[in-house]
Amino acid sequence: MISKSFNFFKILLALFIFIFASGFTVIGHRGDPINAPEETFESFDKAFSEGADYVELDLHVSKDNVLVVSHDRDLQRVTGTPEIVSEHNFSDLSQLHQKNGESIHSLNQVFEHYKNNPNAKFLIETKKTKKGNPQNMEELLKQTIDQYGMQDRVMFHSFSTKSLENESQLMPDIPRIFIAGTIKRVNFDILQYVTGVNLSSTIVTPQIIDTLHFMGKKVYVWDEMNESPKKWNTLINMPIDGVVTNYPATGNEYRELKDQSKSETMNQNVFYMSNKSEPIYENPYRLIKTEKVVKPLDGYHISNIVKFKGKEYVQLSENEFASATGFNSEYSLRDLRQYFGAKAIFRNQQPNNFLYSTPGDTTTIINRMELNKPEQILTIQKVGTQTWLRLKDGWINAHNVLIQLNPDNYLGNNSEESYYDLPKGQRIKNIDLLENISLTRPSDDQTLKSTDLIRDFNNIFVYYSFNNDNDSINKI
Repeated sequence: MISKSFNFFKILLALFIFIFASGFTVIGHRGDPINAPEETFESFDKAFSEGADYVELDLHVSKDNVLVVSHDRDLQRVTGTPEIVSEHNFSDLSQLHQKNGESIHSLNQVFEHYKNNPNAKFLIETKKTKKGNPQNMEELLKQTIDQYGMQDRVMFHSFSTKSLENESQLMPDIPRIFIAGTIKRVNFDILQYVTGVNLSSTIVTPQIIDTLHFMGKKVYVWDEMNESPKKWNTLINMPIDGVVTNYPATGNEYRELKDQSKSETMNQNVFYMSNKSEPIYENPYRLIKTEKVVKPLDGYHISNIVKFKGKEYVQLSENEFASATGFNSEYSLRDLRQYFGAKAIFRNQQPNNFLYSTPGDTTTIINRMELNKPEQILTIQKVGTQTWLRLKDGWINAHNVLIQLNPDNYLGNNSEESYYDLPKGQRIKNIDLLENISLTRPSDDQTLKSTDLIRDFNNIFVYYSFNNDNDSINKI
């Protein structure tokens, strides 16, 4: 049986990776195949100029043992000529041209072309048959990498477990990534000789990523050639280490946005305490609305808080985010319901009537609340031990106003009933007695209780005017 301490360590490790992992690697899939013929210098150059860290290329072996850069073994699709790479010498294959006029390249030519550009890095996919042919591909690959000193500028990935195993023996210091279209192919035997896994975007989940991270493996994501840039709206929400994408410019843009944010894990049940429904977004970086909204007094579970460009967002599920304003812990719900549906009024009895643009930040004064004019409380926000109320012109500390309870149902809550449901010691003390006079109705017991009344409402400043010198009221 797995011990509790082991599970706790696993959770901590996953949390550490999520919070402190910096950015992710952007890999142009065959370069930038949307804007230039795939796996050409033009395609690679575009991807690098758009911010790609690596470009991905595929290898086959020609008849004369040259590593040929091509995704397909049959060059019909890219050159218009139906030639099989393994059946021809490279001198013949190099006479074939792509749509932009570039010839089919060898890996040697690619390395020669980029050898003086240290920022040009390559993710190399080895194409092999199920029987592991060609058998000499990894040896040829090592020779070429050694010849150009590219050990620190390449990574490998492949569907072929045999190829990855060979690479682990020949070039153990170079990262090796197993490509998987189904999670069933990922097993402990494979994970022994790879440093990461490249998962199809159709199967990747945050849970799978966390598990692989715990095992010390990096997680990359790939998509088919019909990939849509819209995929990024949800993919960006996962703690990926890298992505192989047809849209390197989009990948780099989202990477930069994510790098500007800070994320904190928050495993907590909360309630939304605002009188207005607010949209739920696909991510906090591009506020693309979903069909869902957060509703007043509805309960949610938040997994993370993301801080981005001075604003905070709560993550409600895998691809659902909302502005953090108005979300409060389930533990404070009972206390805060006294305010929900109530009104606030300033009667000059408190230190100030300042309104702020941000709850809890007293450096952001933007206005003042009018004297003796009740205002509807729109949103409630607990910040530490203090309660903040959003009114029409800004936020005010609840201690700086009096509260007019609402005896009627308001969006499913009755603030007056919520007040009475609490023990006396937990009820708010700053009640506006001029409005909520029923709260001070005398009891049938006629014994003196004035001191109790004053003690119960000890935050209220009451001004007593007398025309004589009798100050006994102040000695009660």
